[in-house]
Amino acid sequence: MKSNKHLPDAPEPVWQVNKTLTRYQALEENIEADVVVVGGGIAGITSAYLLANEGIRVVLLEANQLLHGTTGHTTAKITAQHDLIYDEFLNHFGKEKAQQYYQANTEALQFIKQTIEKASLSCSFSEEEAYLYATTPEYARKLTNEMRAYQQLGIHGEFVNSLPLDLKINAGILMRNQAQFDPVAYLTPLVEKFVEMGGHVYEQTVAIDVQQGTKPVVVTKNGPTVTCNHVLACSHFPFYDGNALYFSRMYAEASYVVAATTKEPFPGGMYLSAEDPKRSLRSHTFNGEKLVLFGGESHKTGQGNRLSDHYKALKFFAEETLGVKEVAYRWSAEDFYTLDKLPYIGPVTNKQSNVLIATGFHKWGMTNGTAAALLFKDYVLGNDNPYKELFSPSRFYADPSIKTFMVQNADVAGHFVKGKLSIPKKKISELQDDEGAVVRINGRRAGAYKDSDGAVHLVDTTCTHLYCEVEWNDGDRTWDCPCHGSRFGYDGKVVEGPADRPLTNLSDELE
Repeated sequence: MKSNKHLPDAPEPVWQVNKTLTRYQALEENIEADVVVVGGGIAGITSAYLLANEGIRVVLLEANQLLHGTTGHTTAKITAQHDLIYDEFLNHFGKEKAQQYYQANTEALQFIKQTIEKASLSCSFSEEEAYLYATTPEYARKLTNEMRAYQQLGIHGEFVNSLPLDLKINAGILMRNQAQFDPVAYLTPLVEKFVEMGGHVYEQTVAIDVQQGTKPVVVTKNGPTVTCNHVLACSHFPFYDGNALYFSRMYAEASYVVAATTKEPFPGGMYLSAEDPKRSLRSHTFNGEKLVLFGGESHKTGQGNRLSDHYKALKFFAEETLGVKEVAYRWSAEDFYTLDKLPYIGPVTNKQSNVLIATGFHKWGMTNGTAAALLFKDYVLGNDNPYKELFSPSRFYADPSIKTFMVQNADVAGHFVKGKLSIPKKKISELQDDEGAVVRINGRRAGAYKDSDGAVHLVDTTCTHLYCEVEWNDGDRTWDCPCHGSRFGYDGKVVEGPADRPLTNLSDELE
């Protein structure tokens, strides 16, 4: 590892470093299967693995490469301690459903642990104590309410006034027997086992639609189709929503991670601040050195400050907390939130029971994604499951859903208008190498990025989803939509949905 006190030039998750992953060909012909799983993250891979183990013919489709999406960009905490959530769920949904949410995530943690032990997987799994802490009196009071909710729900937690970490706090909640791991090292053997059991994987295969009939047919961007009995959409944002308008029922948040070796030893454990801006800490041993992962700085996608500043803020926090010897890696993640913060797991609509979706895990995809796979297994096999109603995508709780819907969609409208009225201030000739900006060319708004070789990449800044104007993300070199969270590469290619078409290339206008 080279000495580097500055932030690395390019984002790269530590989970993907030095990993040799099998590559799979794209789908080139029409095929049939019992189940089609769309999305190669933890929910999709675990679902495919579980169903193949039941003797079901499963096809797994991935738009890009397995484990290079949200699962490959997580902090990889495996925990049922999901920020200040149980007091909120208790008040909104009642005791039974709040308990079910905890139980579903605890069972997911146990499933991961048992899978690792049974197969002797080497994936840096370790059980850890998880701390949720407050540094202000206001949030200490919120933690007190959260602890009361724990007690009412039968959740094992302990109220503390100090941390093993040298960080002054007003209060904290400790949840024992939680865990962390390397998600890519965990899921890669599951993919291999899935293929051994007769499963088929197709990468670089973008699913764009489901045709309804006697059997659903998954249509891919390049034309080939897969006819099946069940479709499981595990694609972060549903690639197909059955006209249920999920884009208006969810919003996307970006967050960031800086991985560094530190001057002071890390005491173990996992930590999350109750206040904003969020601060998350955990460790990971890589190439014989202990890295500390400093995460946080959440904001709605496309609406942050100059995005490289979020990485700098985390580096500053790392310096203050443990001191920084070397900054090894940095990366960002995008997470979708539902109106009520419960994931959507189940039939896409009440009328389409054989098309299932799993989305809206907010920042807790390792357990929620695994819980989704366990629930999908029971849907496909026709088994009862106590969590079907809890996670049903068709549910509606007036409180808090109506308020959240109004706030989020007013925000979308505001950014739509703001984007249309904004006047670009930069000229292409003013761009430095490795710089992007919104510019005006031939009387129109455009997005320009000058790469390290001086070549300019020019795209239309109008998002292909619902026509908001994207903004430049200088931290990750992407164009991000502030309305519904779509992200595009500097060349306009789709990185994250709900958009399924690239930004229009305007390179011809440079001639």
